[in-house]
Amino acid sequence: MVRLFLRDQFPLILINFIQLLLVLFVVWMSGFQQFSLLIYALFLGIFLLTIYLVFRYITHRRFYHRLTRQISSLDEVFESLDTAPVSAALSDLLKAQHRLYVNDMQQQEKKRKDHLTFINQWVHQMKTPLSVVELIIQDRDDEQMMSIQEETDKLEKGLEMVLYVARLDAFEQDFHVQPVSLKAAVDEAIQDNKRLFIKNQVYPDVQVSPAMVESDEKWLEFIFNQVITNGIKYSSGIGKKISIYDQKTENGIDLVIQDMGVGIPMTDLKRVFDPFFTGENGRVYRESTGMGLYLVKEVCEKLGHEVHIESAQGEGTLVKISFIS
Repeated sequence: MVRLFLRDQFPLILINFIQLLLVLFVVWMSGFQQFSLLIYALFLGIFLLTIYLVFRYITHRRFYHRLTRQISSLDEVFESLDTAPVSAALSDLLKAQHRLYVNDMQQQEKKRKDHLTFINQWVHQMKTPLSVVELIIQDRDDEQMMSIQEETDKLEKGLEMVLYVARLDAFEQDFHVQPVSLKAAVDEAIQDNKRLFIKNQVYPDVQVSPAMVESDEKWLEFIFNQVITNGIKYSSGIGKKISIYDQKTENGIDLVIQDMGVGIPMTDLKRVFDPFFTGENGRVYRESTGMGLYLVKEVCEKLGHEVHIESAQGEGTLVKISFIS
């Protein structure tokens, strides 16, 4: 604080010294050569300057203290400084900036809410014709109708992802933590992907206990859906399975989802949770969006869960979701 004050007053101090020395030099050159009197005048000038600096430091101490300390909350912006014109002007400026900031944040929040409302309405509007198509083809078993059903499933999952991505920004307003049955959540996710299991000739091997975990049921099913969908997509083939089981740990419960798919190359493993990253497998499976595991990671962090992934190319992938007690 003192250093800031001295740096601020340095031009004034320098000008005063130069001015004082110039005056003494002019007086000396004019023939007034009483050295002791000149020295007295010099010290008197220094003394008066020191008195001024001390007075200014004391009266502006709160101002310099504010400039040198860290602000811990926005409320500190409104603390009064001192009555000096510069300090008052600075306070007014900070308050004006704060008002602009709050106004801008309110506008951004309104835009975000409007965008979320639009996405919600759009997704629900898109689901209506999909439901109609499903009703039309549900009793027909020919190959063409099955292909249409597969495509509607893809559209439905895509719409669901759009909806959840939009809701992620307002996550705090869209989740409710309560005891959730792991087995019930897993069974629901398997039921949602029933046709995908059949199409890809992959079967689920579920050994999940009826353990209860603290989580949000809707978001937890979304996590399981994303991981299981990835497992099916990359495990396509007769006799392949996805193993789902839980195991107790010292800190809580782990749910493990393990597939027998193509695995993830070691070079891609560190980036699988990055948004839009598809990696080497994305060049083969063109439908990959690179958003599934990113969303899983984001939702797990917001719910207080942990997600880990282990994989080797050609040896499948293991995703472990840890529920901390």
